[in-house]
Amino acid sequence: MSLQMKVMEKIKEAMKAKNTVALESLRAIKSAILLAQTESGAKQEISESEEIKLVQKLVKQRKDSAALYQEQGRNDLADPELAQVAIIEQFLPKQISKEELQKMINEIISQTGASSMKDMGKVMGMATQKLGGKADGKAISSVVKELLG
Repeated sequence: MSLQMKVMEKIKEAMKAKNTVALESLRAIKSAILLAQTESGAKQEISESEEIKLVQKLVKQRKDSAALYQEQGRNDLADPELAQVAIIEQFLPKQISKEELQKMINEIISQTGASSMKDMGKVMGMATQKLGGKADGKAISSVVKELLG
């Protein structure tokens, strides 16, 4: 079942349950998918990897907003953002643990022959391609820096 179909099912459930936070979050996903499908030159169906990138982008936007609100002492605005993050993250693949991430990045480092921070770009490129959706960019970056530094 495509992401769009899953979201439509969840929207129906949220409407029946009168869950406004879930409804708002799900409509944001639906909107992002529709925008991606109707962009000029875009094909009707978007790939699974593109769907994951869209969902990751929505999660990142909400986390950034929540962090900004918390810095300003506005937890009343940060809490709804974090609630939406929890709902949107349900549509992402299961995130891998830090230990698994380190193990996979060590393999990538040995494959590429990276030895210093100069090789970070090569490692990051391969890691984001291999781990797409299973770990966020910040986590990948911090582990690569730790292992190469």
